[in-house]
Amino acid sequence: MESKYIVSARKYRPQTFDSVVGQKAITTTLKNAIKNNHLAQAYLFCGPRGVGKTTCARIFAKTINCQNLTPDIEPCNECESCKAFNSGRSLNIHELDAASNNSVEDIRNLIDQVRIPPQLGKYSVYIIDEVHMLSTQAFNAFLKTLEEPPKHAIFILATTEKHKILPTILSRCQIFDFNRIQVPDIVEHLQKIAEKEGIEAEEEALNIIAQKADGALRDALSFFDQIASFANKHITYEKVIHSLNVLDYDYYFRLVEAFVKGDYKETLLIFDEILRKGFDTQNFIVGLSKHFRDLMVVKDPVTAQLMEFGDAIKKKYIEQSAKLDLMFLLKGLEIISQTDVEHKMSQNKRLHIELMLLKLSQISGELEKKYAPITAKEENQPKSQTNKKETQISKPEQTAQQPINRPSNPSVDQVKKTEKKITTTPSVQELLNGGFKKQEEKKSETVEKKRHINTNITAEQVIAEWKKYGEQYKKSRPRLYLLFSEFPIEFYDNALHLKVLNKDQKDYMHKIEHKILAYINENLQSDIRKLEIEVEKFEIKTQKPYTPEQKYEYLKEQNPEIERLVREFNLHKK
Repeated sequence: MESKYIVSARKYRPQTFDSVVGQKAITTTLKNAIKNNHLAQAYLFCGPRGVGKTTCARIFAKTINCQNLTPDIEPCNECESCKAFNSGRSLNIHELDAASNNSVEDIRNLIDQVRIPPQLGKYSVYIIDEVHMLSTQAFNAFLKTLEEPPKHAIFILATTEKHKILPTILSRCQIFDFNRIQVPDIVEHLQKIAEKEGIEAEEEALNIIAQKADGALRDALSFFDQIASFANKHITYEKVIHSLNVLDYDYYFRLVEAFVKGDYKETLLIFDEILRKGFDTQNFIVGLSKHFRDLMVVKDPVTAQLMEFGDAIKKKYIEQSAKLDLMFLLKGLEIISQTDVEHKMSQNKRLHIELMLLKLSQISGELEKKYAPITAKEENQPKSQTNKKETQISKPEQTAQQPINRPSNPSVDQVKKTEKKITTTPSVQELLNGGFKKQEEKKSETVEKKRHINTNITAEQVIAEWKKYGEQYKKSRPRLYLLFSEFPIEFYDNALHLKVLNKDQKDYMHKIEHKILAYINENLQSDIRKLEIEVEKFEIKTQKPYTPEQKYEYLKEQNPEIERLVREFNLHKK
């Protein structure tokens, strides 16, 4: 009868420190501790799943009990202790699953067991997996033993959630944080296993497996076994994406090309094809955002090393990224991120993503309009405006020594060259060095020159415009309207002087001061540039509501027949 099949995660589990993948710093530290005989009484191995926490704990327990260590501080696999460990009959290593043994009674049994010295070797090693599952009472019962165990006892605690462990437990352990295993390390390890198993595997296919594993080597080995069975020992890129339900990169490359062209019809058809293949919409958004991120990263050789792809896929990214503008990628990432946030709350998820695709298709057109040169706009202006601009250009001074030679009949090409020189936009460096401010100053100077300032305005005119501006707040914000209609306002020394009741009113009026002055100056052609606000207690004289008697007297004055009506029907108040 054939032997039982063993999955790669168990069959190729590391047996020495050197064979551990992606945790060089931790394995080196443990080997040096064994070499210098600086062993702690308790260790805490923490990190995500599948990165080698329990594996390193077993290798550590095997190594410290080995009777003939190699010069590289590795177990010899020949002594009685190593043989017992390899065959699974070692009495020096005790593994406890805290998920199912998390009570105080279980910890008491462990404490009683710790007192028994090892029969073979120097140390008894207790590996407690998923230690964060212990109850608070169990942790407290374990504290004293963890701090001062017998000389032969060493505890190794493993967990994926360090934040759930009590600080008193953490303070008694040496803590080792295991990192996620990098994609190149996983690919290299899978290639070695493929060679041993006689499996043909493309590098790009293994790269997809490594990315799907998300830093967990155990998950990568599980995917590898699954695809090896599906592909009949011939693993290709197409078989991997089909087996693991991974969206092909080609879809993202096609979508970006359609975005650049502004072809929204093509984007909708591609998205429909993706949905018909059964891919999840959330995964599609995540994949598209990662594609834009990778295109942005690969634009610079310095950041290109952050790409976790093979050479073939990486070359495609470089080629497409070279055709794209950085602003296009940034705007695209912004739109995709916003869609990702709103996607879970959306009732019609397909329509929500299709709107995102339409927005992405409009980016190129928006950028072209935004950054179009000024000359293109001025060519479409009427001739009268062009003539005005030409007359505003200052003529160069003529000197006797250097006369200016002007052609009697300038050609059309010369006129176009002159217009281009006149209408060229400032460079980016000039704008960064204060060009924006200079342009604004020039604009304000020309506006001041063109506008005629009216110096004969009166205080009554200014206050009337002041109250007219406040009319817009009469219905929407009656309290703000009160500031304009009832609070004391005066005009003298070319400034408005307002009295308010508190600092909040003063601060708010200062916020909208520029709007008020702009409104008054525009209507009166004035040049008021200041609003003085003073906080002062005063009584607001507002008209009180009419009493019923006052209303009756007013109506009687308007129509005397009302008095006769009241008398005939005896409507007087008794």
